[in-house]
Amino acid sequence: MFLEKISLSNFKNYQEASYTFSSQVNCIVGENGSGKTNLLDAIYFLALSKSSIHHQDAHNINHDSEFMLIDGVFKKNNRTHQITCSIQRGQRKILMHEKKPYEKISDHIGQFPVVLIAPDDTELIKEGSDERRRFFDGVLSQMDNEYLNDYQQYNRILEQRNSLLKIFADRNFVDQDLLDTYSDPLVKLALRIYKQRRNFIDSFLPIFKKHYAIISEGREEVEIIYESEVGSGEFPQEFRLNRQTDVRAQRTTKGIHKDDYIFEIGTYPIKKFGSQGQQKSFVMALRLAQFEMIETLKEAKPMLLLDDIFDKLDDRRIHSLVESINNHTFGQVFITDARPERTQKILEEVKAEVKYFTITPEHKTVNS
Repeated sequence: MFLEKISLSNFKNYQEASYTFSSQVNCIVGENGSGKTNLLDAIYFLALSKSSIHHQDAHNINHDSEFMLIDGVFKKNNRTHQITCSIQRGQRKILMHEKKPYEKISDHIGQFPVVLIAPDDTELIKEGSDERRRFFDGVLSQMDNEYLNDYQQYNRILEQRNSLLKIFADRNFVDQDLLDTYSDPLVKLALRIYKQRRNFIDSFLPIFKKHYAIISEGREEVEIIYESEVGSGEFPQEFRLNRQTDVRAQRTTKGIHKDDYIFEIGTYPIKKFGSQGQQKSFVMALRLAQFEMIETLKEAKPMLLLDDIFDKLDDRRIHSLVESINNHTFGQVFITDARPERTQKILEEVKAEVKYFTITPEHKTVNS
């Protein structure tokens, strides 16, 4: 599976642009601010129907325009698939396969899997639980459409229940039966999602540890501990008894939206005790494990997007990456770099076909 070509209209700083890619290695070079990351984000958007950077779709529209469009052609199992995504300001996003809109956009997720490694990936370690849940939910969503549907439904009901709790707090009155119409399905979904996350992390952990051992040359032990109050065995009762706390807080204070994944190195939190190099190795192992698990389940190599990572990797890690490309560990690879001469020198060792794209400042129409 690979992305053969892409066309952009009014996507971020691109007014009109088209690119035809190599099925192997694509190197996108240019000055900082020229739009290299935006091109990677367009590929990510086409694969997952959302940006890796902006949570609001409208933020991806060129500031001087009323709409944006991304159109691309994937090749998968000897067939071509045209995917088109368009957004009009003030209207819902439209995603099409072969010019026919998807009934549910979630049906698209996982069809053309992608893994992104970016400079700010260490935020997974440094920031709060939201970032770690978002990572693992993203991996699971590409692997399992049932999980994605459960997760989306949970968030919809959670939002409705929170709105109801605010109304109850404002009126100083609680309709217990009405609250139950949201609480009961939320608990059922929480238990299902917990089981899916628990099973996933049990499968993910040995693969992650294998990749970390390779990257770090076995220097230290690492661990991921999945923490969830939903797995206590008494969660349905605890959730029900907590409703007065929820009314006072005007939000749902228990559930799988409070889960966390604790990252450890040598039995200590890597956030506090891990060096920069150890943290980078930890995140790289997370991404490589993500790649391997998706490849195994989908029986196809995900596209690998490497955004400006050469500044963040030492020579040993860069050499390991090049070896992986030469060993056909990856399928289609996209690499961005602001220093073309460095990229060319690194990729001289790559035996695969390498295609270069230079993004020039004149592509840029507005800051984004």
